[in-house]
Amino acid sequence: MTETAAACRAALEAARAGAPLTTVLAVLISAAEDVVDAALRDFAQAHGAAALPVITALAEDPAARGVRRAARRTLYRLAQKGVSRPPRAATRPVVERRAERPARAWLSGIDGTGSRAAWILFDGGFGGTALCSLILNDTVGVLEVAGGEITRKRLDTELAALRANQKLPWIEVPPPRAVAAVHAALALHASLGTAPPPAFARWQAAFEHALAEAAPVSPPPPDPTLLERVAELLGLPELASWFVDPESVQSESLELLQTRESRLVVSDQIKAEREAAIVERIVEREFTPDVRSRWARRLDEMAFVFAVTDRPEPAAIAAASASALRDAGVDVRRQPFPAALVRRGIELAGEVAAGRLSAADVSRRP
Repeated sequence: MTETAAACRAALEAARAGAPLTTVLAVLISAAEDVVDAALRDFAQAHGAAALPVITALAEDPAARGVRRAARRTLYRLAQKGVSRPPRAATRPVVERRAERPARAWLSGIDGTGSRAAWILFDGGFGGTALCSLILNDTVGVLEVAGGEITRKRLDTELAALRANQKLPWIEVPPPRAVAAVHAALALHASLGTAPPPAFARWQAAFEHALAEAAPVSPPPPDPTLLERVAELLGLPELASWFVDPESVQSESLELLQTRESRLVVSDQIKAEREAAIVERIVEREFTPDVRSRWARRLDEMAFVFAVTDRPEPAAIAAASASALRDAGVDVRRQPFPAALVRRGIELAGEVAAGRLSAADVSRRP
């Protein structure tokens, strides 16, 4: 073996031991191609499959054409003997999926149990659209989840059908407002130690990345004249389901019935005073600070709905009632709105007791 051939073989052994490829190439480039070919052949015969990493690297290195040719011939000879490098994994195009983002959104009004429907249309990661349909409740969180990929034509059809059959107002809102409603429901789950339905997992990441609308600035003090117009507000069909749970006022309903039907000669004024005292007692018991805040949020949301649907008078009454409920300095027993909800609940409890209504039909449990 000549000195050059020995140097080539030593360089290959050094590469197998971990020496930089540039060091090996510096030796091989200075040698004749037939010398390099012989050194690679001997190296391959000595190490077999263990020689493949070094020879493969040389075959793919663009630094020296002669060395590349010799390395490729050596790989071919090894392949003829059944010694081949493993096939490379097919190169896949890298397609970056864009995060889903809310493009349009709709909200319904709120019923007496604190539930509302929400639709959020997301622009999909690959250009499609997906609709997330939810039922949200302000005491439980996310009640129902459905949805999936949807075409624009199908969305228009579904919207038309929903508006035709929806008993509560159904309005399009800025997506951050609907996202804020979902975030509030998720926060409620966290505080209660519960979890949304399993189907929500499909939308979890989308809502985590979606921005919610900031809370509105506190409104000015309510106009007292608006507070006295609660009967107008609760007389609207959209708020027909707003009342305290009849189950919670059953005993007071019976007490009030006995007062009204008493055979004792009692003036109408005294009867009215007793009825007012019963109502105040229930209001004080049922409208705790948390409940006041909950009803204030419901009123705020309905004020928004009424404003969007061009009904400024109900919007103003709802906003004023919400502001009064939120003010801890205003005695809740003297507020017309909670008193009206209690009176409705008492009347319905009486209907249930008389057998004219089913308790399940008027329950305020979600």
